[in-house]
Amino acid sequence: MADAVIFDLDGVIVDSEPVWEEVRRAYVAAHGGTWQPDTQRRLMGMSTGEWARYLSGELGVDRSAEQVAAEVVDEMTRRYAAHVPLIDEADEVVRRLAGRWPLGLASSSPTRLITAALAATGLTDTFGATLSTEETERGKPAPDVYLAVAERLGVDPARCVAVEDSSNGVRSAAAAGMTVVAVPHGAYPLDPDAERLAAVMLASVDELTPETVAGLG
Repeated sequence: MADAVIFDLDGVIVDSEPVWEEVRRAYVAAHGGTWQPDTQRRLMGMSTGEWARYLSGELGVDRSAEQVAAEVVDEMTRRYAAHVPLIDEADEVVRRLAGRWPLGLASSSPTRLITAALAATGLTDTFGATLSTEETERGKPAPDVYLAVAERLGVDPARCVAVEDSSNGVRSAAAAGMTVVAVPHGAYPLDPDAERLAAVMLASVDELTPETVAGLG
């Protein structure tokens, strides 16, 4: 039986991956960089510092990593102020699970975007611990953020169920020793190795019921 459930944010609760891709693609194009065929796949799960350095360095954007991070996050904040794209009935799924287990949030989004997204969806109080990879040494696929959230919840990582959409997210939670529920985004399918790490694959987050989680114990 699981002792806690830890959610990713982007791609699980908020359909933000397409927004991130659109904003960062436009930013790279506007600042002299070159978007590569594998860029979006590589970006998913990177911490703010990691993707800012990647855009500034490998993609050739004519801005420092610090400028990249500040300017891209400013644009994402503007987008969220206008509309936070909630996935399916993700808010109701979260509330149902919160009735049975302590919940955590382990996100690659910057802290201020996590705050904005949770406030807009009315979920701020449902999570006992929330953490951005901005505050950990390494982003996903390293396990740092999942281990830190489990520690804040006071729960053994091996007794946690993690809910993830991306290959790097699944790798991160699995590396932390958690049981992983994968809910892949239609536009970003899982890599085969990540698919093998997931205990269960769901077509949609609204398939995530308390019974599903209880059955993973």
